[in-house]
Amino acid sequence: MTPVIRLPLYFIGSFFMSVLIAPLIIKGLKKLRAGQSILEYVVQHESKSGTPTMGGIIFIIPIVIVSLIEFTPLSLVAMSLTLGFGLVGFLDDFIKVKLGRNQGLKPYQKIVAQLGLSAIASYFAYASDHVGTVVNIPFLSGGLDLGWGIIPLVLFLYVATTNAVNLTDGLDGLAGLSSVGYFVVFAILIVVECSKLGDDNETTKQLMSLCAFSVATIGGLLGYLVYNSYPAKVFMGDTGSLALGASVASVAVMSKNPLFISTAGIMFVWTCISVIIQVLYFKLTKKRVFLMAPFHHHLEMKGMSETKIGVLYLALTLVGGAVTFVLAGGI
Repeated sequence: MTPVIRLPLYFIGSFFMSVLIAPLIIKGLKKLRAGQSILEYVVQHESKSGTPTMGGIIFIIPIVIVSLIEFTPLSLVAMSLTLGFGLVGFLDDFIKVKLGRNQGLKPYQKIVAQLGLSAIASYFAYASDHVGTVVNIPFLSGGLDLGWGIIPLVLFLYVATTNAVNLTDGLDGLAGLSSVGYFVVFAILIVVECSKLGDDNETTKQLMSLCAFSVATIGGLLGYLVYNSYPAKVFMGDTGSLALGASVASVAVMSKNPLFISTAGIMFVWTCISVIIQVLYFKLTKKRVFLMAPFHHHLEMKGMSETKIGVLYLALTLVGGAVTFVLAGGI
């Protein structure tokens, strides 16, 4: 069975695995009283207090299983980084639940852990024959060789992306839907690239394992969204959002397309930008640009439903994906 034919099987398997294990995990989280604490200033979400968190486990499990089946260094490292960041998030969530507060790990603890894992990703990219120091640049034949500069770039991308996805996880289904669109784009990009390289190619084998990782993430997320769409029965928590952020960064970095995070992941980028704009403008003028940041809370306070905001973010992600395909055509 060719790698491309296996992809639908990974998607179907991940989806049904996620759907089937979700009720068990939700039940277990309820027994552990792993309920989400809601920030006091987000008054519109008061009714969500106590909803089980750490639900990211639901889609992490299928990702791990598929990555172990379609085993190559790329899928193994991508999966390991997903687990590593997920563990940091789990510790953060666990402390919140255990102490009954909204803050878990201290900021410096969180950033040190993120930097450590990102440093591992950076070294792997630099030393790996399958990733290396060259990044694809649209309309630049052969890409751009960054040399040792790939290390700080990858370090920045992992830290920035994991925190961007974490910020996007503010409404029911929002981070999940945005991520589904993102991984669909990268799965297609990788399949197209592999079709150019041919089946009998080691690079193709490595990239197809990364594509299987992406497809498993899509299936796992869609199964999770059955329970996380409005009104959510479970939240992914930092367990899920940090793991998902690592997955987002991994498929871009390891396919040598890190710059496409800015287009395929446009809503993650915009979420961060909206927060930066709000903070800087408030410090300068004591006024706010948005009713609340990140931007999805602004839309919510303007009267848009969580479901519509999620669909909007998915649609804009797919538009960003279309831009990505145009740029990829110049590689």
